[in-house]
Amino acid sequence: MRRITHVRLPKALSECEANFWWVLLDDQDIVLSVDPMDSGSSMAGENWGGDWLSPMGIDLQINGGFGLGFPALTFKDLSRLFALLDQLWLDGVEAICPTFISCDVPSLRLGLDVIREARRKHSPNRCKLLGAHLEGPFLAKCRHGAHSSEYLCPPSLFSLNERIGGIEDEIALFTLAPELLGSSEVIERLKTHGVIVCLGHSSANNILSRSAFDQGVSMITHAFNAMPGLGHRSPGPVGEAITNGKISIGLIADGIHVHPNVAVFLQRLASNQLVLVSDAISPYGLKDGKYIWDKRLIVSEKGSCKLENGTLAGSTVPLLKGCQNLAKWSREPSSAIWSATIAPRIVLEKKQKLDNYLIGKPLNHLLRWKMNFDHDELSWQRAA
Repeated sequence: MRRITHVRLPKALSECEANFWWVLLDDQDIVLSVDPMDSGSSMAGENWGGDWLSPMGIDLQINGGFGLGFPALTFKDLSRLFALLDQLWLDGVEAICPTFISCDVPSLRLGLDVIREARRKHSPNRCKLLGAHLEGPFLAKCRHGAHSSEYLCPPSLFSLNERIGGIEDEIALFTLAPELLGSSEVIERLKTHGVIVCLGHSSANNILSRSAFDQGVSMITHAFNAMPGLGHRSPGPVGEAITNGKISIGLIADGIHVHPNVAVFLQRLASNQLVLVSDAISPYGLKDGKYIWDKRLIVSEKGSCKLENGTLAGSTVPLLKGCQNLAKWSREPSSAIWSATIAPRIVLEKKQKLDNYLIGKPLNHLLRWKMNFDHDELSWQRAA
């Protein structure tokens, strides 16, 4: 057995934790225990000097990569899908909720079948496929963003059953506009299947958002994008979520979807609710250029993807790069790491103790983070 000392654990700004921790490992470098160090302790072991230890990232909103969009998946794409998952593992992401934007029913069902088959063939040291995230089609037409309006439809139990009937256990998250007529029945049905319901692509004001949160909507999809903003007289969904205090708030920290100052503002107001997502789409992992996505041309440049009319369609910035961005902007690395690695796990599993995500894990499946405050640069590597 061996011991690592003077380790920090990531935490939201609102949390109080011991300054340093020590980690006990067995002979195979499996974490046996994580315990707080006494103040001023000079415990023997490998001294990390205050570096952070965390699990790998989990991305709750990623639409594709390596030229693949999940709604366009066929069984012929399995090898490329595995290549994408291998790259995501190298990029520090342990698992994803493959996100399906609004599309036709046959494409959705086929894509979910491909995801299910890929999940059966999972291998070690490859990013895991969790339940899917369906973003649409029950979205506000005036807030559809880059979603093709031809695939939007009013929420109904019939339309829901068309899409996920018989495979409800394949779905982890579902984004909809809760103000639409028929959404209440859909929300109730999704909740009975344990699906996490998210507010997104919505025109809901704070009052309608409050009603949705009371009904069981528990997350906001890509805060500030495709929804009313945070106004001093009209707080909108984000303001209502912050006031509620228990609603998870997804944030794309690429510096384009949300201005860095606003990202920092959100972190300071609601760090314990903030969940970083990539919103990566099919050009993720490819060079800048023009690509066909959802039968439309998109331009990928400097981390962002836009339709020809300039509408933001997604990002190519990796999840952990977004974490590094937020740490640089806010100089709060611990909270940024927490939002990329712990917060998404809490969304999915409702566990609160960090120990649950470290004990029993091989050290090489965990991440070590170091912050250079002189240059405001956060870096990460495998913990072993």
